[in-house]
Formats: sequence, C-alpha cells, structure tokens
Amino acid sequence: MESSGRRVKAVLFDLGGTLLKTSEIPNVMKRVLKDCGVNPSLEEITQAWKKAEEGLDFQDLARLLDEFWVQWNIRILSNLGVSSNIRALAEFIATHWWDYCDVMLFPDAERVLPLLKERGLRVGVVTNGLRSDVDEILPKVGLEGFFDVVVVIDTLGRMKPDVEVFKYALERLEVEACEAVFVGDEVKTDYMGAQKCGLTVYLIDRDCKVQDVGVKRISSLEELFELNIV
Repeated sequence: MESSGRRVKAVLFDLGGTLLKTSEIPNVMKRVLKDCGVNPSLEEITQAWKKAEEGLDFQDLARLLDEFWVQWNIRILSNLGVSSNIRALAEFIATHWWDYCDVMLFPDAERVLPLLKERGLRVGVVTNGLRSDVDEILPKVGLEGFFDVVVVIDTLGRMKPDVEVFKYALERLEVEACEAVFVGDEVKTDYMGAQKCGLTVYLIDRDCKVQDVGVKRISSLEELFELNIV
C-alpha cells in the first residue's frame, strides 16, 4: 500500500488492549490477595480500586516508574482496611501481578503479527507500560525478541501521546512517519499522539464502542490486509 506517496515499511502497535488482553483488574487482585490470606469480596475490591483511582494521575508513571504501582496497591489495600505489612503486600502484588493476569494475545494479533514479518515489514511496540512489565509479558505470550523496537515509559521518561515516543520508535526503525502505520485502542493516547507525529493511524475497536466519526477504525487487525493498509 502507498501512504502519502511512500510504501509502508513498518507497523507499530500499542500493547495492552491492542495486541494483548488480560483478566479484569478486580479479578486479578482477588486472586493475588487470596493467595496472601486476604479474602475481600469481588465487590469490595472493585469499590476499593475505583476509589483508589480517584484523582490519580497516571502521568506520574513516568516519574515514579515501578513505585507507582506499589503506591497504587497501597491505596487499594488501605481502602480494603488492610493495615498489617501493607507495604510488603503492595510490593508482592506489584512483583507478581502478571503471574495472575491470564495475559494472552487477541486471536487476530496471533494471526497477524507473523504475517507482517513474513511480508518483510518491521514491527514494533509503543506502550505506556514499564520495562519491568513488558519484560514479564512478552515471554508469556511467545513474543520475546519478536519486535524490532519496543518503546516503554522508561525509554525516554515520557508517555503517549507525547510525539517524542513515536519519533524515537521511527528513528530506531530507520523509517519516516509516512512509511509507518500505528494501531492502538485509545483515542487520546494512541490515535491523537501518533497522528500528531504524522503516522498513518488506525484505532482498533473490536467492540464497536467508539462513536467519533473522524477516527479511522478497524474492528480486527486482519483488516490491515483486507483494506490493503500493509
């Protein structure tokens, strides 16, 4: 396919919600806590989680890195009335979170990713995740060493929609913005950020929830081939 007069040479993806799916946060938290001898109900965990996120600024991830998730866990545990060894428990949850998540590739991602490589395209990830998370996740889904570039928060100390993270990925891949496609599942962080960088952008909207008519959407990653995007 031609994009702005140039052949597409690379496809970049967001990670969670785009390529990967996991169990819901309250379900994961319940499993971890049960193994630690703490047994609140799923409803109690859900309420504690929602309350913990009130006023929380996820941009602090770029500053706090892994400590952000420890503090996030402490807020949830405090809301659940846990007081004994709360810091140690919060650190355990942060360290072992991905062991309880049932993280897996979406079926269309499992089919599409190897086909992109077979076509000689460079493939990368730009995620608002931490290096420690990505290092845990990729081996679990069979993608360790698969991507030509992986840009995480730790890479530049910046987060999407900051255009610098997209520019960095393009530089590492040695392609121009007009030669690359980006696919993500969030309008603000993924779609708008990549668009400002000059990439051809598609929003993956598997459940047809996005109403913005100005957003180019696909309902399956396989549409990248069906629409001759790549």
